Amino acid sequence: MAQPGTQSKKDDPSNMIGSHGDPSFDSNAGHINSKTEGLNSDPRPGIGDKNHEETDRTPYGRRHSLQYNDEERHFERNKSRWYTRGGSPSERGTFRSMILPHTYEAGDPYYIGDAYEESQVRRAFARRPNSNETVSLPYCNYIDILTDNGWPQLRYLADWMRVTTAPPKWKFVTKEDTRERASRVNMTLLEFRSDSNTRHDVTKIEHLTSLLSNLASDQDSSARMFIVEDLSRDVIEALGSHLDVDPMFFRGFISDYSWYNTRDPWTELPEMDIVARAQSFFHVRFAHARYFRDRKSFARARHEAGGFNVLRRIDHDGNWVSGGDIQGSGVGLVRSRMSFWMQPQKPGYTGPSNTILLLDPSINEGFPLWGGYNDPRPCPPMADAARQSSGRGSTFENIVHWLEQSTIEEIESIAHDPRALFQKPLCIVSSEWLTLVRYANTRLSQLEWEIEDPYLRHRHKDLSSTLDKIHSWRRRFPIYKSLVSEALNKVIRRQGFPGAIHNSLIVLEKDFEIILSELGDLHERAERIISVVTAVMSIDESKKALQQDRGIARLTYLAVTFVPLSFVSSFFSMTEDITKLRQTFWVYFSVAVPVTLMALIVVRFSDVVIEIGRWMIRRKRMAFETHGGSRR
Repeated sequence: MAQPGTQSKKDDPSNMIGSHGDPSFDSNAGHINSKTEGLNSDPRPGIGDKNHEETDRTPYGRRHSLQYNDEERHFERNKSRWYTRGGSPSERGTFRSMILPHTYEAGDPYYIGDAYEESQVRRAFARRPNSNETVSLPYCNYIDILTDNGWPQLRYLADWMRVTTAPPKWKFVTKEDTRERASRVNMTLLEFRSDSNTRHDVTKIEHLTSLLSNLASDQDSSARMFIVEDLSRDVIEALGSHLDVDPMFFRGFISDYSWYNTRDPWTELPEMDIVARAQSFFHVRFAHARYFRDRKSFARARHEAGGFNVLRRIDHDGNWVSGGDIQGSGVGLVRSRMSFWMQPQKPGYTGPSNTILLLDPSINEGFPLWGGYNDPRPCPPMADAARQSSGRGSTFENIVHWLEQSTIEEIESIAHDPRALFQKPLCIVSSEWLTLVRYANTRLSQLEWEIEDPYLRHRHKDLSSTLDKIHSWRRRFPIYKSLVSEALNKVIRRQGFPGAIHNSLIVLEKDFEIILSELGDLHERAERIISVVTAVMSIDESKKALQQDRGIARLTYLAVTFVPLSFVSSFFSMTEDITKLRQTFWVYFSVAVPVTLMALIVVRFSDVVIEIGRWMIRRKRMAFETHGGSRR
């Protein structure tokens, strides 16, 4: 047993994929009551209701939930131990709050209400209108008003702010989780000036509120950028209220879905182009790859992702290759976002531009694939290399470091186009895409080698696993192409951005066109490989069928051999005096051997005999028709 204050091996996050026990809900507080275990006392729809049809189901149905992956099997074997593990109620709640929605252990996500029902989250919080938390959320109340008056998709943002994370995780979040997640702040304010740049690191909401209150008195900067990692409720309240940020900016950042079901309340519908052109913000979606040496490392990464406020999931690509990869190792693919907002300038305003850059938190577990991308800046001279400060770290740290090193020319260009601040973050997006394209090319090459190499084909028994891997890439490529195309058309090529005289992002157009073209080539290549694999599998099946036919032919020959012998034996065994059979052996063989040979000849040349018979019939028919025609 672990000593107090220490973590036992069973509490290691690598062995904790999730907890299936749903804690009860305290309707008076609007949070999970971690003191009462079980489901029976929970008033929310589908939680503790034994008659509820969809309780404990995935959005894809009960049958799909039984198709476990390795982590889910591990969870099933250990869920009772996790559920009753030691530690304080807050520790247990914190662990449960890291369960990712839309997984087996998370259960049915529609208990919060689907798109055609009232939000159960909002209704629960409305029961306590005098709560301090509700009164202190003016920006959230503003979003509620917009939700009821023509912007229904903002409902998900309002629920997100109340839960302080993805709303489907509501049943796993305790009061302690809510307070910690809501007050989470990891932000840097960069103030760009012609002579120097000023950096303010913010880790408390009080510090952020103080900085925002003093913005009006500080007019010396050319521009300001609030760089935020892992968006939280209090940060939304502070930035949204002080800077009057469009709620659709925050709504677009917290989403993490590539497709939707018809009931999903988190659906994000695309904006019309005429509406998007008038907005002073945009989003860039991308994917990046991370390497893990074993399955426990990947499980810890999933656990880490579950601790983010924003919903971001890491998916195993499932492309392990024998001989090239370590047993149990793999690569995880993560879909991420960057969101940029600029405060619209009022007529006559001459002060600095206020901008916001929202970033996803980085997963620390594992390694960047192939060591990660290079610094987008040119290599320094040999004499200056030792004095270069390193900017390697998380995406947040890298962007802050590179923007802090902005030159005077780059700062002066902000006055002509505030999007110049987003150029370096967009370079990181481009680098991540290029790494992913190279990785996809590597995996497709390995899969082609599996098809070509006879040893690998024999080792894998068949090509069904290879076909499954190719199908997974064929499914991903259209999604990736749509993400790159969206960034190219709605961000890089966008003209008429508010406050911009020219487009400073157009310099990256060629890079994204190359990425889009390579993704298209990889998609076509995957389609061709699937055709080749299907053809090879058909040939292999034909060979197997031919071998089976040969086996059946051999059995046929044996049957033809023994049937005449059995017949002759039966014929001569009709006598009752067995001693007389000695005299009939020569008769048996003289009759059986010719009959057997005759049967084999008939079977062997039956096709020839049949063709000769058909030819004779056709000949007689033609002769009959000829002579019959002459008689007429």
